[in-house]
Amino acid sequence: MTATEPTILATSGGHRVGDRTRVLFGPLVHHAVELARVEGRRPRVMYVGTAIGDAEHFASRMSEAARVAGFDLTPLHLFPMPNIEDVESAVLEQDVVWVMGGSAANLLAVWRVHGLDAVFRRAWEAGVVLSGVSAGSLCWFQGGTTDSFGPELRALTDGLGYLPFGNGVHYDSDPGRRPLVHRLVADGTLPETHCTDDGVGLVYRGTRLAEAVTELPGKAAYVVTREGDTAAESRIEPRELAAPGV
Repeated sequence: MTATEPTILATSGGHRVGDRTRVLFGPLVHHAVELARVEGRRPRVMYVGTAIGDAEHFASRMSEAARVAGFDLTPLHLFPMPNIEDVESAVLEQDVVWVMGGSAANLLAVWRVHGLDAVFRRAWEAGVVLSGVSAGSLCWFQGGTTDSFGPELRALTDGLGYLPFGNGVHYDSDPGRRPLVHRLVADGTLPETHCTDDGVGLVYRGTRLAEAVTELPGKAAYVVTREGDTAAESRIEPRELAAPGV
């Protein structure tokens, strides 16, 4: 089964260090699978590492994390060429697409070259849950803040735009993110912008923000809106997710 309506889980988390592995999937990744309503078989998850140049060492770590979680993982590589002949069919066979963080600007450029901007939209409309962390969150929105161009944060305004909002990731851990989001919303560069502390995810049903969830206590989500020439921020208390297997 797939989600009953187009679903996105946009996060600033999802991975943790394991006792015997370098990476484990945290509650946010498991929640993405829950949103896909998989029953009677192993969940199918596509890992997309475009934003870190399809780094082989991290793809290996994600495969190990999937083995521990009981997921069937399909890595999608685009460097030096797609590793799958029929990319669209492979994407549509998944329950969840999980997009790794890294360079959001590079990710968007490479996806567009290969037509993935349209492929992922068709998958989203078909009920495949689209999810990811950092750049893998920002990509689904109209834009947000990014360090893709260097250490100084800048605006990114050419996201895929499936969701008609801006996105602010790492809102509590990177001190430059909050003031830049406020400035960009206040001057109209970004529309209403939805932001996540590290460990927090936002669930969208269609284009509606349905819920905020977290894998870490004490964290929050935020909605930043324009009021005249200033920005106003409201806090959303997320629902805490149980640890996998609990």
